[in-house]
Amino acid sequence: MFKLITLNLNGVRSASRKGVDAWLTKSKAHCICVQELKAQQEDLDDSLISLGGLEGYFHFAEKKGYSGVGIYTQHEPSEVVVGFGSNEFDAEGRYIELRFDTPKRKLSIISSYFPSGSSGEERQEAKFRFLDAMKPHLNALSKSREFILCGDINIAHKEIDLKNWRSNQKNSGFLPEERSWMDRLINEIGLSDVYRLLHPDTTADCYTWWSNRGQAWANNVGWRLDYHLATQSIANTAKSCSIYKDERFSDHSPLTVEYDFGI
Repeated sequence: MFKLITLNLNGVRSASRKGVDAWLTKSKAHCICVQELKAQQEDLDDSLISLGGLEGYFHFAEKKGYSGVGIYTQHEPSEVVVGFGSNEFDAEGRYIELRFDTPKRKLSIISSYFPSGSSGEERQEAKFRFLDAMKPHLNALSKSREFILCGDINIAHKEIDLKNWRSNQKNSGFLPEERSWMDRLINEIGLSDVYRLLHPDTTADCYTWWSNRGQAWANNVGWRLDYHLATQSIANTAKSCSIYKDERFSDHSPLTVEYDFGI
C-alpha cells in the first residue's frame, strides 16, 4: 500500500509549532504533499527540510513569505521537476513534481497550490490564467505517464462540496467557470477526483477548509478545496481516504488516501 497525504500548511513554520511533524510521523505516510509553505530555503532548518521522517523537495516563491509547495517522500525520486513551464506562476512557487520511474512504469506525484481569487478581480483573472495554463499541461502529462496531483485547488466542484453553495455562486472558488474547468479536467482529460470515487455522496464530512472568520470551524461551514486528482488506472487502486480533524495544524485539514501499489 502507498499512503499519500496532502495538506495546505498555511505556513510550514506555523504548522510545525502546532505539532504537524509529530502527527505526520505517527501517520506513517510514504509521501506528503504540502502547499503554502510561506518560506524560503534559508528559512528551513533541519526539522523542516525533513518532516514526518521523510526527505523534502521544494518549489519556493520568489516573493518572501508567500505560496510555495513541497513533497516529503520516503523514496528517492528518479527526477525532480520544479515548475510547470509558466513564467508567471512558476515565480509564485506553485508546482513540484517528483517522478518515480521504472523500466515498466512512469509515475509522478505532484504537489500544486492553485491561486485564490478571493482578494479581488485582479487575482481572479490571474487564477483563470493559471487554469488556462494548467489544463494543457496536465493533458500532455496524462498522455505520457500516470500521476497523482495533490493540492489545494481552491475550487469546490459541486454543490455538495461546500456548506453554503447557494450564497457562494458568485464568489471565487465556486464560480461557474471554475466548476466547468473541473468538469473538463475529469471528462476531457479523464482524471479522477479520488475522494469522490470513494465517497460520491458525502457532504458535511467532506470539507477540508474553514474560514478563520466568524464561527466557520465550530459550525462546520466548510469547503472541499483539497484534492487527489489521479489518472484513471492509479485512481482505481485507491482503497481508503480520510480527512483528519482531531487536531488543527492549519485552516485546512489533511486528506489521506491509501493506494494499492508500491513505489
